[in-house]
Amino acid sequence: MLRPLLVLLLLASASIGRVSSHEESGQWSCESNSEIRVEAEFKPGLITLDGHADDWKDIDGFEFSLLPALDPDAENEYKGGKMTVKALHDGHYVFFMLQVDGEYAYSKGNSNKCPSVALMFQIGENATYHNMGGCQEDKSTCTNKTCKGHEVDIMHFSIGNAIPGRLYGGNPIDNSDGNGGDRFGHLVDIYAWNPHCRYLDGIGPSANDSSGQNDWKGAWWHSTFTVHSGFTEEESPYAENGKKGTYYFEFSRPLRTMDRLQQDTQFTIGGSSMMSVAFWYPVDDQPWHGSGHYSVGCDWVPLDISLGASLLSKSAQSGSWNVASAFSLLLSVASLCLSVFVSYRVFRPKSVPFTPMENL
Repeated sequence: MLRPLLVLLLLASASIGRVSSHEESGQWSCESNSEIRVEAEFKPGLITLDGHADDWKDIDGFEFSLLPALDPDAENEYKGGKMTVKALHDGHYVFFMLQVDGEYAYSKGNSNKCPSVALMFQIGENATYHNMGGCQEDKSTCTNKTCKGHEVDIMHFSIGNAIPGRLYGGNPIDNSDGNGGDRFGHLVDIYAWNPHCRYLDGIGPSANDSSGQNDWKGAWWHSTFTVHSGFTEEESPYAENGKKGTYYFEFSRPLRTMDRLQQDTQFTIGGSSMMSVAFWYPVDDQPWHGSGHYSVGCDWVPLDISLGASLLSKSAQSGSWNVASAFSLLLSVASLCLSVFVSYRVFRPKSVPFTPMENL
């Protein structure tokens, strides 16, 4: 049992390495748009997590140009189109929808020849967008002590083994092993301090912890699919490669998790977090490499978990309570007065005429 598990973890670590590896050349420069924000409105009971965008049609999106992560130059922008990021929450879970145009590309079992996406969130106060947390230690010296404050939380989805419309991410088998892996669809939960120090939740450079979990779930879809109800593995590649259309990636995660290892970001209603989105695509049918991904910006993008309708609902409930309370109080006073009046009528002394004894 231990040997298959070790092999699985090594494969997962190798896969993470391919995605997260960065080899920069030259000096880093960034001109970010500080006015851009993503707002997750309060919309309970609206989303079905299936990869379809139908239930997102009335949700405002935020459009981003996709620039190379290591060289954010507009000349090298992703040619397929911009990425639209949508978000909302229902008071318990936060939901994300990523939409990006792209010719259909799918090669079963070869993730590097399929599109791939990742969400990254700031955990530690000193964690930078650039260099995936920005800890200066190398792989041999980075630990939760030497890199404290540089933690980032990452969800990465490689669709090479994921059936469209099916749910992937946290599952009982991997979660029972105490790690953030996903052996079925590679929708994994990762934390990192820099590009060379990144691990599945629950796995670390010095020791593993059995409390690690994958708290994410998600699905994907492409607009060229003619079957709406879903596919099976035997129907791969599901559509004709090269057809123009739009990719949809839909995800959810609890606002708060059971993390006690500083490996998950914790969202607060009414609060703000820092996030980024990455996108890999096999341009000209060439496999992408780990550091060759696009990003929605060259710095953190604020994510606001809105009070929104929840606050209005509380106000409405408060107003309704005040009216109801006043009416109830009025009825109570009226009932009390009526009770006093009835009691008086029933129990008041009756006047009896005086009759002298001699007249009896």
